[in-house]
Amino acid sequence: MSSKVILFDVGNTGMKIGIASTDSGAPIAASYMLPTDPVATVDSLGLLLDASLRHAGANNVSACVASSVVPSMDPVLDEACAKYLGCSVRFVPDDLPFPMENRYERPAEVGADRLLAAYAAVELHPAQAHIVIDFGTATTFDCVLGRAYLGGLICPGVLSSTRSLAGQTAKLPQIRLQILEEADPTPSIGRSTSQSLTHGLLFGFASMLDGVVERLSAILNEEARGAMTEPPLVVATGGVARAVCRVARTPIVLDQDLLLAGLKKLHDQAPDFT
Repeated sequence: MSSKVILFDVGNTGMKIGIASTDSGAPIAASYMLPTDPVATVDSLGLLLDASLRHAGANNVSACVASSVVPSMDPVLDEACAKYLGCSVRFVPDDLPFPMENRYERPAEVGADRLLAAYAAVELHPAQAHIVIDFGTATTFDCVLGRAYLGGLICPGVLSSTRSLAGQTAKLPQIRLQILEEADPTPSIGRSTSQSLTHGLLFGFASMLDGVVERLSAILNEEARGAMTEPPLVVATGGVARAVCRVARTPIVLDQDLLLAGLKKLHDQAPDFT
């Protein structure tokens, strides 16, 4: 039986965990989502991870790789994995750098999740240029030309927008992800408050996606000095990606395990893991 690598995508609101064989090129066998708990202890997190992985049959763990945008969680996750899984965590990009050029004005400012999404799109969905959209706590659009990360845009997140509206208004309800995913994708005028809010979020963010992609595509062509022979490939991931992308007009590659697959690719390419 081959050993396992555990992959962690630690976001502001959730921690996505992937399990894969350490064999090079092995796919993500299973993935789980846990809430990000900023006050978690080594033992509370370790016990939760141990129980989740045992339930998934993930024995013989030999490596842990993580991307994190919550610095306070990093030492807790590392110690929890060392104590309960028997191996320390390799974090990107500090322990596992991305093999691509970073053209951000201050490269260290770019979130690990944005770089990881860009790298994963390049490795897993080859194209001349990419626009990578991550529907997380924020909605990010990142631009890649060849193997160069150029930067991008940070916009409000879908679910964080719903929470903000519900928290700052007296009569607007909070919309759950399931409602967005089950909503009728046909554009229509809302005939109730719930429908007005649901369709406003879906078609509002889909229209934002279409408009931003159109503008960024033109900018990428300028960056390439007109040398692009095809439009940028748009790759989307994140919790509400499916709900928004199904009503957008832009052709989109939907990859819900994009970041986990990127971590697995980095694991496979690291010489000390092979």
